[in-house]
Parts: sequence; structure tokens; C-alpha cells
Amino acid sequence: MLLLKSLKQIIVLTGLLGLLLPLAAQAVLTIEITRGAGTGLPIAIVPFEFRGSSPPPYSVSDIVEADLRHSGRFDPIDRTDFLGQPHDHTQVRFKDWRLIKAEALVVGRILQAGPGYYTVQFQLFDVFSGRQLGGRRYRVSLAQLRRLSHQISDYIYEKLVGERGAFDTRIVYVTVRKLPSGKRQYLLSIADSDGYRPRVMKRSTAPLLSPAWSPDGRQLAYVSFEKGHASVFVQRISDGKSVVAANYKGINGAPAWSPDGSRLAMALSRSGNPEIYVLNLKSRRLQRLTRNTAIDTEPAWSPDGRTILFTSDRGGKPQIYKIAAAGGQVQRVTFQGRYNARASWSPDGKKLVMVTDQGQGAGYQIATLDLPTNTLTILTEGRLDESPSFAPNGAMILYATRSARRGVLHEVSADGRVTQALTSQQGDVREPAWSPYQRNF
Repeated sequence: MLLLKSLKQIIVLTGLLGLLLPLAAQAVLTIEITRGAGTGLPIAIVPFEFRGSSPPPYSVSDIVEADLRHSGRFDPIDRTDFLGQPHDHTQVRFKDWRLIKAEALVVGRILQAGPGYYTVQFQLFDVFSGRQLGGRRYRVSLAQLRRLSHQISDYIYEKLVGERGAFDTRIVYVTVRKLPSGKRQYLLSIADSDGYRPRVMKRSTAPLLSPAWSPDGRQLAYVSFEKGHASVFVQRISDGKSVVAANYKGINGAPAWSPDGSRLAMALSRSGNPEIYVLNLKSRRLQRLTRNTAIDTEPAWSPDGRTILFTSDRGGKPQIYKIAAAGGQVQRVTFQGRYNARASWSPDGKKLVMVTDQGQGAGYQIATLDLPTNTLTILTEGRLDESPSFAPNGAMILYATRSARRGVLHEVSADGRVTQALTSQQGDVREPAWSPYQRNF
């Protein structure tokens, strides 16, 4: 969604988004830490030993190290400083790791278990106490190996930080590229949380907007203009099959899944003015929640499914409001700043993340609102930051911004301490959303 001065401009110009984006190509997103590096827990990750005839095309330990570094909670020690290369507990000399000030140590092996299959084992140690904190052993195919690497990262993160990791998750985003015919093609893509294994879910010569994950991670809802106006589609990830969820007269936009996956909240103008509606996906029953001459849009469900946030200019400027999911009295949520929009809840329900303009000439940044204390914290420093989305553990926030005249994705920690860019070598990347947790193998 474009960041504009009024919601009327948003509604009118949303359909023109694709015409404003530079040309792009599908590419792997790569992560670069831009703020906060070197402030985490010192951890040593020894390259895993491989035994077999056909080593995998990438290093599991390298992926684990990159994941932990990008979380901002760890500071992996340079491997040139290592005084040894142990691969199991019998080879570990803890005094060697204390000398280089490591506080945690990861060692492991990869054994070829047959054509295209591997056994992966690792151990995690507390260096100061000399105690093993955990370890696992897996047998996986080559196709599963990269995802397993992220699961190992999640295991280590949870053991050392005390909260669930979010490396074994995915992101969805929109890119656009120019075809040989001169037309623009829009790509709705999903990728691992580190930008690898991109997969195009939808190609269209009409703009694609507002992708949203179903709670089980098996479907996407999104807005497409392929019918000549904004319509909401739901697409199954496993086979790419899509169905129309909303194709009413006027605008159909901003889909948001209920926590149980049974309903979609949307902004519809079927009665003439954009209002918040809830669609029961099974019965097709449509319930209207808001009735106001202002523009109501961008619904977002609370984690318990009882409340829906939305953006409205009913007070003169775009601000965040809430209403019970069953309908009722509308209440204003945000009061600080001249503009607050695109809000959603943290997974624990204690914070909101949103786009804000505090009216001091800084432009549009990403901010969180702590609900118990009503404290607003600005996390980013861009002038056109938009589309924020919490990681499923609430530790990081994914958002879109502009850099060198093109769209890029950034991540910022929920406390604002760490910022990193997910960059593509070519093109414009927009409209990101972070997935829920995936199921294990």
C-alpha cells in the first residue's frame, strides 16, 4: 500500500501501484545487517564435519550461523579465531573456547545415509559451565536439508534465549518485471525467512496487492486487478489453485484472516463507501461491521479473534480504531501523531505495530504501541516505511521501504536495536508479510 496523506488517496491510487514501481526480476533476497551488529551473545559454530561421497551443495553450519547473526541476539565468533575443530562432545576442550570468549558452542556432523539422504547431528554447549545444553539427530533428504538448518537455528535460539525462534518460517512479497512485450508482470512470491528458495505463486499482468497468510500457512489471500477492479482471491499454496473470495461492485481489498482461519475481514465499498466487513468462508455470509461516512480500511484481527483493528479518517486524519469482531461500538486506539495506519497485533497481543507520521517532517516510519502503557516507540528511520508485519515469535518486524529509488524489504527488532535489509540484486520488492509457524517434518 502506498503511504499517502489521506485514505481517499489510498483508495484511489492503490490500483495504480503497479504503474509506479520500477522494473524487477525474481531473485533471492539476501540479508545485510545495517544496525546493531556485534551486540549479541558470543557463540562459536564449528563447521559440521561431513562423512560421505556426495556433500550437500551448501553448509548447514553456515546457514545456522547466518540465522543466529541476523536475529541480532547472537554475535558468532570469527572461525579464524578457533583453537580447534571438534565435531562431538569427546573432542571439545572448553578452555580453548573460554580463551576466545565464547559463551556457547555448537558442533556437529553430517553423514551420508544413502543417495540423496543425510543424517545430521549436533550438540549445543554452555562453555562456562562445560555442560551440554541439548542436541538432536535427524535423517532428511537433500530437499529438506535447508529447512532443517533453520530448525536447528530455532532449537539453539530457544535453548539460549528462552523464546521460540522464527527461522523456519516464510515470507510473502510482490515484485514486478518487464516482459519482452513491454508489459509489466507482477509476481506474488514466497521464500524462506532468509530470502532463499523463492517460489512464484502467482503471475499476472494486473497489479497484485496485500498478500496475507492463513493461520495454518497453507493459503494466501491477496488482492488482484485481473478482473478490471480490485478483487480478493484465496490461493492454496500446495497446488496453486485459487478461488474468488470477494468480487463485489466497487473496491474489494485489504484481506485479513481470522485466527481460526474461518473468516476474512476486508474493506469493501459495495454500499458506496469503504467499510469493514467479515466474510464467513464456508457459509459465504457477509457481515458489515462499520457504518460511517469516512473511509474504513486495513482490518487486522486480535490474536484471540475477538477484536478487529482498522484504519479510518473519521476523525479528520488516518488513525487506528477497533471494534468487536461480532460488531458494536467503535473505539479510537491511537492519538499520538498526525497519521497512524496499517496496524496489527503482536502475537502475544501486548503491542501494535503500525505506520506512523508524527508530524515533525521525518516522513513515515514503523512504530510499536505498547498497549498496557500506551507508549509509542518509533523503530525505523526511513521516510517511506510501510507494510509492517510481526514475525510469529514477535521478536522481529518485516516491512517495506525505499532505497536508491526502489522498493526493498527491511527487518527491525521489536525493540528497535537491530535493523537489517533483505535486498534483491534486481527490481522492486513490496507488500511483505511474515508467515505463521510451519509444521515440522
